[in-house]
Amino acid sequence: MTTYIDLLRHGETEHSNRYCGSTNHPLTPLGWTQMWNAIENKQNKLHQWQHIITSPLARCADFAQALGQQYAIPVKQDARIQEVHFGDWENQTAAQLMETDADALSRFWHNPLDNPPPNSEHLLDFQARVLSAWHAIQQQFSGQRILLVTHGGVIRIIICHILQHPIERLLELEVRHAEMKHVCIALEEHPPAKMLSDSRI
Repeated sequence: MTTYIDLLRHGETEHSNRYCGSTNHPLTPLGWTQMWNAIENKQNKLHQWQHIITSPLARCADFAQALGQQYAIPVKQDARIQEVHFGDWENQTAAQLMETDADALSRFWHNPLDNPPPNSEHLLDFQARVLSAWHAIQQQFSGQRILLVTHGGVIRIIICHILQHPIERLLELEVRHAEMKHVCIALEEHPPAKMLSDSRI
């Protein structure tokens, strides 16, 4: 028995150049187009998704609901796959932070585990939250094909877990807008999950 989980990052938002972890910006028209293009590039798999699980933030949930309604796929929101909260950096651009807190930003880029933004959700707490959802989804939907509509940070956490990539280096992993990653989990012998091919727009 094999479980297939596709991880789809949201498309462009109205403030994609800002640190908007918990800030609820919607998709732009281009963001919607990016998301539909990502799905249309997977037409051969579309009918096989049995459930869609989405972050409750609008940039994910609005598209997930539209997709589920169009193709009669059940949709469930799970707050555990919401993006990390950036604390005092929420809704600020890197350019703004370079003017006010350049050293802290540089340290964060180098090692976000040891240098989190002020008053943010700590990376280990974020990891625990995401992996709690990840393991629960595998248990609940064992042997099925699932689509997760979520965020770049969430996808990086999952990839680090699967590939045993150091979490302090998760920013090295590129996850572009509306990019889809594919995970295959063979349950019979309980091997680690495997990353399959990536899809990019």
